[in-house]
This record gives sequence, structure tokens and C-alpha cells, in this order.
Amino acid sequence: MFGIHWLDPHLLISELNGLALFVILAMVFVETGLLVGFFLPGDSLLFVTGLAVAHGDIQVGGTVVPIWLMCVLISLAGFLGDQTGYWIGRRSGHALFNKPNSRLFKHENVEKTHAFFERYGSRAVILAHFVPVMRTFVPVAAGIGEMEYRKFLRYNIIGVIGWGTGVTLLGVFLGGFQVVADHIDLFTIGFVVLSTIPIWIEGLRARKAAKLEEDERKAND
Repeated sequence: MFGIHWLDPHLLISELNGLALFVILAMVFVETGLLVGFFLPGDSLLFVTGLAVAHGDIQVGGTVVPIWLMCVLISLAGFLGDQTGYWIGRRSGHALFNKPNSRLFKHENVEKTHAFFERYGSRAVILAHFVPVMRTFVPVAAGIGEMEYRKFLRYNIIGVIGWGTGVTLLGVFLGGFQVVADHIDLFTIGFVVLSTIPIWIEGLRARKAAKLEEDERKAND
């Protein structure tokens, strides 16, 4: 509609052909398991995947991938990614989080992660799945903080199923409406915008907290 062809799941999936499923799962794993994946569009990817599944566009060997299997595989990819992030944090997280800024690593993201953890505690492992960037860094932070593995595992399973299945099913549900099918690019753009709202909210909260801390410091000087 606007010439943004990569936002059209029908076109995107058709170009990937039988590789679509594997590309989707790989992107989910990288975003949740490797620090370099923080920039990947996890929420919009799952939403678009749901839209594509609703129209039977994701196939392997000519066989349409059913909705239930897609949800299971996405959740599994996210689970494996989170486990990878946790153990990276346990084994070498301090060195990684202390590295200098680069194009793919910003200490600002580390600071936001610590603030997120302090605000929500263990629940951060669940909630982080629904917040871009936090989805990548929180599992690593949990490993660095040596969060009890059983507790991390429990919260991780809840979070990854809620995110991986929930967002995908939302795309499937909305994909069943003709108005969505006729204006996929508009709805995808809208979802991308909505998925960035948590980042802005956390950013504003962090700035407010920093300002209050600075004001208190000045008052005590």
C-alpha cells in the first residue's frame, strides 16, 4: 500500500519459501539468547507470523504449518534463547556488561536492565518478554545476579509461553478479519508502534528517577 513491501507477510513469506519457519525461529532465538539480537523486531515478527499462519502462508515441504505447532516452536526457540542468555550471564556476563560502548553494545541498555530488575524483581523474567531490549538483556542479568536457576526456569517458561504464543495468536486472530487482510501494512505498522511504547515508558521512568536522585543529592550537599 505504501510501498513498504517487507511489511507484507504474504510477500515476505513467499520470498523466503520453505525457509520462512527456520528464519523466524532463528530470529527469535538470537533476540532472546544473544546480546547482539536486541535490535530484532520480536513483537512485530510474531505478529506478522500470526497473520501469515492465519492465511496458511508458512509451509515446509509444501505442508502448511498448523497454528499450534507454530506456537510451540516459537515458544521453544524463545525458551532455548533465554536459557542461553542466562548461562552466558552466569559464565561471562560481568565481562560482557563491562565492555566499552560499541555499535552493538550500549551501557544505557545495561542500566535500563538493572532498573527494570530492581523495579519488578523476579517477575522481570516474565515481563521482560513483552518489552523490547529487556527481552535480550534480562536473562543475561539474571545469570549475572546468580538468580536461582529453578526460579528462573519457572518464570522463564511462563514468560516465553505467554509472549511466544500470545502475540502469535493475536496475529492469527486479527488475521481472520478481512479488514486486516486488506490493510496488513497499516496494522503491522500500528503494532510496531505499540510495541515500542514500553520502551518509552521505561525511559521516562528512568529519567524521572535519575532526576529525583540528582535533586536529593543536591539537597543533601
